[in-house]
Amino acid sequence: MPVNDYIRKRFFPHMWCPGCGHGIVLNALLRAVEALGLDKQDIVMVSGIGCSARISGYVDFHSMHTLHGRALAFATGIKMSKPELNVIVPMGDGDALAIGGNHFIHASRRNIDMTAIVMNNRIYGMTGGQFSPLSGYGTMGTTVPYGNIDQAFNTVDLAVSSGATFVARTTAYHVGELEEFIKQAISHKGFSVLEVLSQCPTHFGRRNKAGDAVEMLEGYKKQTARIGSKKKQDNPELIERGIFVEKEQTEYCTEYESVISRAQGK
Repeated sequence: MPVNDYIRKRFFPHMWCPGCGHGIVLNALLRAVEALGLDKQDIVMVSGIGCSARISGYVDFHSMHTLHGRALAFATGIKMSKPELNVIVPMGDGDALAIGGNHFIHASRRNIDMTAIVMNNRIYGMTGGQFSPLSGYGTMGTTVPYGNIDQAFNTVDLAVSSGATFVARTTAYHVGELEEFIKQAISHKGFSVLEVLSQCPTHFGRRNKAGDAVEMLEGYKKQTARIGSKKKQDNPELIERGIFVEKEQTEYCTEYESVISRAQGK
């Protein structure tokens, strides 16, 4: 099936700002789905509220545009009722780890078979540039005009410690890697978390003097390195990219079916 068949063309042009990294994520997602040969009737995309959440409106899959921070809760209900479906949950950093933080850690703990794509642009872009749990110390935003004093979550560390069985990180610059990681995340049997560093030149870039979209993408190239690479060894301060965890563990829906069978005396 051609990649164009996976989008709702009537909703284009999209609403993202020029230079936003979320369109790159959408492109990689569609190419990953196409490469896997998935039937779009077998895919459900669930999103909350925010710039990243608008992806669910652009894909021609079954989709739910739900409450802020609650996408994983809705997605859990869908997966439990229809475990045969491929459930994909695109989220922003605030959506996933601020109001949605509790759902994030418990979805990881349960190891339910879903794919969470956390688009980390380090700011609340849709509502005017407020700081998020991933903004980082010293950053600027509309709600921290004198500098942020909150330390940031490490999405990868949080996902790993909470029990997610597939955890990876990449950026909007590394498009080939992004597509490959999405494919692996969807194919993994268990809870998959993929963090994508995605530039927001309109709010984060402008307020933090990070430059335009091109400069921010160049920043991802310079400021990140593959796990265990010489570049990382030479500069330990660089942000690591790659697959941090990929392990087999009993999946939640499968276990729940076993409970039902035992209750029915089978």
